[in-house]
Amino acid sequence: MSTPSLRERLASLFPVALLPLWALLLLLPLGRSAEFGVVLCLAGSVALVWRDPQVWPSRARWQLFVVLWACYAGAATLSAVDAVNLSKSWGTVLAALRLLPLGLYALLVAYTPARHATLQRGVALILALWLLDAWVQALTGWSLAGAPEAERLSGVFGSDNLKLGPVLATLSPFLLLVAREQWGRRGLATAFVFVLVPVLLAGSRASWFALALVALALLWREARRPLHFAAAVTGLAFVLAASVFVAAHSYDAFDTRLQRTLQALDGSPGEVDFALAGRAQIWQTSLRMIEAHPINGVGVRGFRYAYAQHAGPGDGFVQADGSGAAHAHQWVLEVLSETGALGLLLWLAGISVALRAWWRASAAQRAAAAAPGLALVAMAFPLNTHLAFYSAWWGLLFWWLIAQFCAALASADTDEATADA
Repeated sequence: MSTPSLRERLASLFPVALLPLWALLLLLPLGRSAEFGVVLCLAGSVALVWRDPQVWPSRARWQLFVVLWACYAGAATLSAVDAVNLSKSWGTVLAALRLLPLGLYALLVAYTPARHATLQRGVALILALWLLDAWVQALTGWSLAGAPEAERLSGVFGSDNLKLGPVLATLSPFLLLVAREQWGRRGLATAFVFVLVPVLLAGSRASWFALALVALALLWREARRPLHFAAAVTGLAFVLAASVFVAAHSYDAFDTRLQRTLQALDGSPGEVDFALAGRAQIWQTSLRMIEAHPINGVGVRGFRYAYAQHAGPGDGFVQADGSGAAHAHQWVLEVLSETGALGLLLWLAGISVALRAWWRASAAQRAAAAAPGLALVAMAFPLNTHLAFYSAWWGLLFWWLIAQFCAALASADTDEATADA
């Protein structure tokens, strides 16, 4: 039996076919450059189908992604009919078409649990590198992207692009589940602390909540019994309290952020709005927007253009040019205000279809879909604040996760030997 060459070993660890999916993630800190990953997925899909038309996924494998995409794009399309800014809304509808090759490519290259495991190990490695950079920035003040922002750790995303916290919290299931698989519970606990500190110092309170949600889900996965779960939650609370205490006493920017958060406990509307960075005003305006446009909203991505018309007196988000806050900062309000009740119904239909697919999947398929599935829960849990899901950047990450989730649930239950693309 011949010994595999170095090239063959590397190919087994990092299949070339998975590179476009990893490339999209690697380019996220560079903003819209992440779209190059979509171009690679499109080119890869064309090349694979051209070389062998038989690789085209069957209707059963392709159906879940198409249905979810139709709900998302359908809501946008219905809202664009009479949008406040027709060019912006219709441009968003057309941009949604680029998500189709992303899903197709994931279905073409991630066709077995082994492929998903390899894909997720690569994601975990990328996340670990970002976390290492964030730790260096916390300890020295510098990272690959320079100095941190005044109040927050910014890591590889830079001080002018404060998305480190949301991305780390959202993608944390990939690193945590890989650590659990490789090194057991000690590995899981170590990896959690490795993620926890940068997320805390990144200063995004929505990210704190999202990471806590991920931790609770994984604790239940480990405990499975109420008493064991309660004991694990107690241990988690101790770790969180200790981490917050140390961070508050060693990192002034985090202490400032924490004190601002605690002002919400005062209970007065002004203090709550200050603690929420003005989001209470935005939410009130979005409710008035929903009341005025209940059927199909003001048009996808039209929130900022309709804001001033529905804002209250003295609203600080109203700009001189008549625009306002960019989005509702909460996905249910975003969908209702921009796409109306019709849009929300389509989103709820998509969620129900995804949950049904999960429950019908085999154990191997669920295991493969666990990381992207939990990441999606952390990203879109409704009792939190959010970035805009119809924006180009956050929406792309959202659909990158959905593509993996759908591919995992459509994958074969066994790892048949197939040639690497």
